[in-house]
Amino acid sequence: MTIVQPALDGTVPTPDSGLSYAEWVDQVRPAFVAAARTGRLFTSYEVAHDNDLPEPPNARADWGNLVLSLARDGLIEHVTFDRSTRPTGERSAVAVWRGTRAAQAGRVA
Repeated sequence: MTIVQPALDGTVPTPDSGLSYAEWVDQVRPAFVAAARTGRLFTSYEVAHDNDLPEPPNARADWGNLVLSLARDGLIEHVTFDRSTRPTGERSAVAVWRGTRAAQAGRVA
């Protein structure tokens, strides 16, 4: 029997999905492509929450790695910073993104 201790905020850690980083990116990237095509402002948490995306293998680093790779690919661009709406985010500063004009026109995916 495996015992899982809740975090200090009372949340229970999600079990390891067993996915590699590359497999996880393949699963979640389509949701970010769709968000980029809308032209609306978004945070990575909002896209993950709205699309019920799985947590990455390394949650502390992989979300940031993903959005930075999307920005390098010309899919999204940084707009501003806002306060996190993630329940465990303690209202910390997070990046706000928007799809590039190329992404909105469907030229980048």
